[in-house]
Amino acid sequence: MKKRATKRERRLRSLSLSRLPLFLCVPSPSEAMGALAVDCANNPLGVVRSAFEDAVARGRDPTTLGNTDWGVADIFRRFLFEQDGLSKDGSTWRTNKFMDVSTFSMASASDMQIWDRRLLYCVPIPGQNTWIGESSLRTDSPMCCTRDPSIQREKRERESNSDFDPSHPETSEISRAKKLCENGSCSQQQQQVKDTAVNGRMDLHLETNLFSCLVKMYDEPNCDLKLNDVYEFIGIFTFNPELVSYTNGNDDFADDLCESVSTQFPPSKVPRIHCIISRKLMVQDFISAPIENTSNVIRNMRDSLLGYFTSILGGDRLSANFLLMHLMSQVHARVESVAVGKLSLNLTGFTKESADIFGSNLQSAIQNLLPFSQIMQLTVEYLNTSSLGPKKNYNINRLMTGSLQLARGTHLTIDETGLLPGPLNAVGVNNAKLLKDLLELQKVEYDFQYYKLEMEADVQVLVISTGKSNIAPADLVIPFHPTEAASCSNVTSTELQAWRWYLTTMRSLPHAIDPAIQKTIEDDMVAARQAERTLGPDDFSRWLTMARLMSISYGERSLTLEQWQMVMEMERLRKERLQ
Repeated sequence: MKKRATKRERRLRSLSLSRLPLFLCVPSPSEAMGALAVDCANNPLGVVRSAFEDAVARGRDPTTLGNTDWGVADIFRRFLFEQDGLSKDGSTWRTNKFMDVSTFSMASASDMQIWDRRLLYCVPIPGQNTWIGESSLRTDSPMCCTRDPSIQREKRERESNSDFDPSHPETSEISRAKKLCENGSCSQQQQQVKDTAVNGRMDLHLETNLFSCLVKMYDEPNCDLKLNDVYEFIGIFTFNPELVSYTNGNDDFADDLCESVSTQFPPSKVPRIHCIISRKLMVQDFISAPIENTSNVIRNMRDSLLGYFTSILGGDRLSANFLLMHLMSQVHARVESVAVGKLSLNLTGFTKESADIFGSNLQSAIQNLLPFSQIMQLTVEYLNTSSLGPKKNYNINRLMTGSLQLARGTHLTIDETGLLPGPLNAVGVNNAKLLKDLLELQKVEYDFQYYKLEMEADVQVLVISTGKSNIAPADLVIPFHPTEAASCSNVTSTELQAWRWYLTTMRSLPHAIDPAIQKTIEDDMVAARQAERTLGPDDFSRWLTMARLMSISYGERSLTLEQWQMVMEMERLRKERLQ
């Protein structure tokens, strides 16, 4: 009588199956042979081909392999007779890991081993500029988790009642609102979902030029992935455009969310990635470093980039200096409600005509220099009709994205030159508040209907307007004074690569202020306060931010007296223009 495998042995088999090299570029011979044996029953021809390719990879002469079976017979012999491949008594462990549909029966609950996995809906990074794929490695794969966190969890155990990732803030929302399907309300909601999908009103990023997908993550219980993070996923890709829906009840979504997710995310339009490896990406990961990195090289980069900004701004070197500071800013700390490090900029004095020339050149330069950038044409109609903040739609149990739901490090240009006087409705007033909160607090409000939740942001905001913007109040307001026609000199790819590295790397430098310089700064602030009583803590905080940005723009990690004096001179010239 055949001895039945113990539970420990079966568990070990299951674990070994879950570690099969399903996604490798160059597998080792031992790993490849183990993978082949598992596939003997389901894909025998694939085993034959893989064994042949493995033999060639190990140096065998392909012209002489026709006289042998290159190990195929041994593979099948081990599988059939040594590994009980012919056995049908259920003693052989199987795994459904990294699969969309359960291939093997899960009826025997006593022998079943349950694993957890998380489900994410990921979209391309909003505003990702086209040059990224040309200048960095593997940047066609990062995805930004900008969608509803209410589908961020997926537990294989069917009887589980946990619907959301407990680490996400939306978990508390479940305790306040019932599921759609309770008390038999599912069918009506399902019909609304189907109608929405058919009529094309669903905001799912399903356009053919965008690659959105469902990502299934395994074995990462302590993953700190958050909404709007940028991640790179490497894993098993499954996509069948001809498949309309899973009708056999084996889809992972069949028992989830009233089956509405299958309608919202059909496998014919939204592919799946079973993640094997993931890593969080920062803006620096999209930039290639230059060959040299010395203080002289950094100063030359600064001078050449400042000259470039000056030319596209019609010779306005003061505005170019403030623009350079603005593009190097980022939120590096938070003290209560203050986002330390931000420096939004409002260039005034534009007309519709000058915005079409200088503004267009400026926006083109930003797109060529920064990985992620967006532009918002602000009008009364846009404010009254657009969705700037994410909002939960309970009809389809989804969080609908908003225009201000952006990845960290994104640059946003707000063009107000087309904004004419007009009344704002309730939507417009709320959108104006969202813009103000983004600029002042670097936060975006998410509307969950039963409550509102503020999410931290880190977005550089540039405002182009005729007069000082009231809807988007910036940290710095400077009138734009061009002295010559806009000039767009030819820029080489080498210069662009160097400037991209410069802006991204310098902004992340650690920085400190020496005690001697700090005493000078305090004395200057006291003198400025005595001369101008309207100055307050916000102004002094902005000066310190400008001083830090001026210092790191030279590649320095500590502020010098000369750099502080440069900031004070720039501030004096700015106030002269404002008068």
